[in-house]
Amino acid sequence: MLSLVLPLLALAAPAPAATPSDSLSHYYLHLEPARIAVLLERAHTREQLLLCRYRLYPLTRDRALVADIPPAAEARTAREAALIAAMWAFRIHASPPWTLPTYGRRSEAALDRARALDAEDPYVLLVEGQALLYKPAMFGGDPRAALRTFERLRATLARRPAPGMDPLEADIWVWMAMRRLEMPGAEALRRRLLAGAPPPLIRQFLTAPPD
Repeated sequence: MLSLVLPLLALAAPAPAATPSDSLSHYYLHLEPARIAVLLERAHTREQLLLCRYRLYPLTRDRALVADIPPAAEARTAREAALIAAMWAFRIHASPPWTLPTYGRRSEAALDRARALDAEDPYVLLVEGQALLYKPAMFGGDPRAALRTFERLRATLARRPAPGMDPLEADIWVWMAMRRLEMPGAEALRRRLLAGAPPPLIRQFLTAPPD
């Protein structure tokens, strides 16, 4: 694991004293992979390790982060299983196209386990919604179902905060699903979110051209 973080540690300022649950979302939304790498090095539970890897991979595209994925059967919680599902989804994007069926099945099996353990865990809803939004329709993708899932996530976070996840993320994913569906309210939501001076990663989402 140390080999994953040394290059980023060299760029980091003095190590933060906060724990992953305190700072992970802030570092992710403010595009600070070096800080997340420090949290990854200091993580002492499997959930913290998976959370840090889940946040770090999209910022770095470091394939080493998805090279060693725990078996879904070993997940003790819905959150761990959902994060394992996300790791397999990341592995698909870091691998040749012919691996998609195998890795896709592993991701879906992990997500099935997560739903069975706790279908309302915020990370289960986030990963499930992302899968519905990005998978082709022939493999179960459904932007409208994704929108419903992200709306559930938004409602869930209001009463059940999750470590490493800012409630603003739910709004962004609701907007992304609305944009994919070409809903008339999508632009109004985008403008409202931009007016709130969102952190850099959220601003990137809101100002990037459509996929």
